[in-house]
Amino acid sequence: MEHRKTYIRHTLPHENHEIVLEGPVTPSHLRTLRMHPELDAFRKPEDQHLALIEIAGLPEGRIILARENDVIIGYVTFHYPDEMERWSQGNMPDLIELGAIEVSNEYRSLKIGSRMISTAFEDGQMEKYIVFTTEYYWHWDLKSSGLSVWDYRKMMERLMQTVDMVWYATDDPEICSHPANCLMVRIGKEVPIESEEQFDRIRFQQRFMY
Repeated sequence: MEHRKTYIRHTLPHENHEIVLEGPVTPSHLRTLRMHPELDAFRKPEDQHLALIEIAGLPEGRIILARENDVIIGYVTFHYPDEMERWSQGNMPDLIELGAIEVSNEYRSLKIGSRMISTAFEDGQMEKYIVFTTEYYWHWDLKSSGLSVWDYRKMMERLMQTVDMVWYATDDPEICSHPANCLMVRIGKEVPIESEEQFDRIRFQQRFMY
């Protein structure tokens, strides 16, 4: 499957300078940048930087980022689901995971997360894909945000709804392990019905009757 990537760039005024929102970015561009030290939700900033470079080099991989000069202050990743997870079953070429989103604490009031996600969907780039994200409460920054599990869940739902992602049911054991976990999905306008049906079979695997 050919993966169409259209580079988009926006600027956001901030104090006496501007924040650049851009992507999908290339590995070579990422190598000229450095990570904000607070971007450590998933791994050390320097290790996460290497992971972003690797994802950007994948045929389907997309990195949308926010930066001040050469400092990355936020990012969103898109890629095929991990081969160890059920979502990779069937090797669907049009099933893409919104894998991670992270914004440095001091910039979280600027709605950078929703701006980055919206940038990824501009120019109809995602209309050929089923885009999904799995939200697990143990990945959420409850301490810094001061939010309860349920308030954080509502915040994440509102964030994903900016690009029309909606809640989908599933019997995936990890998602079902806590009621705050959820699966959110957006089905592009050009996705064939066969892919929707295949995705439904992946979502539900414990049915005893149909």
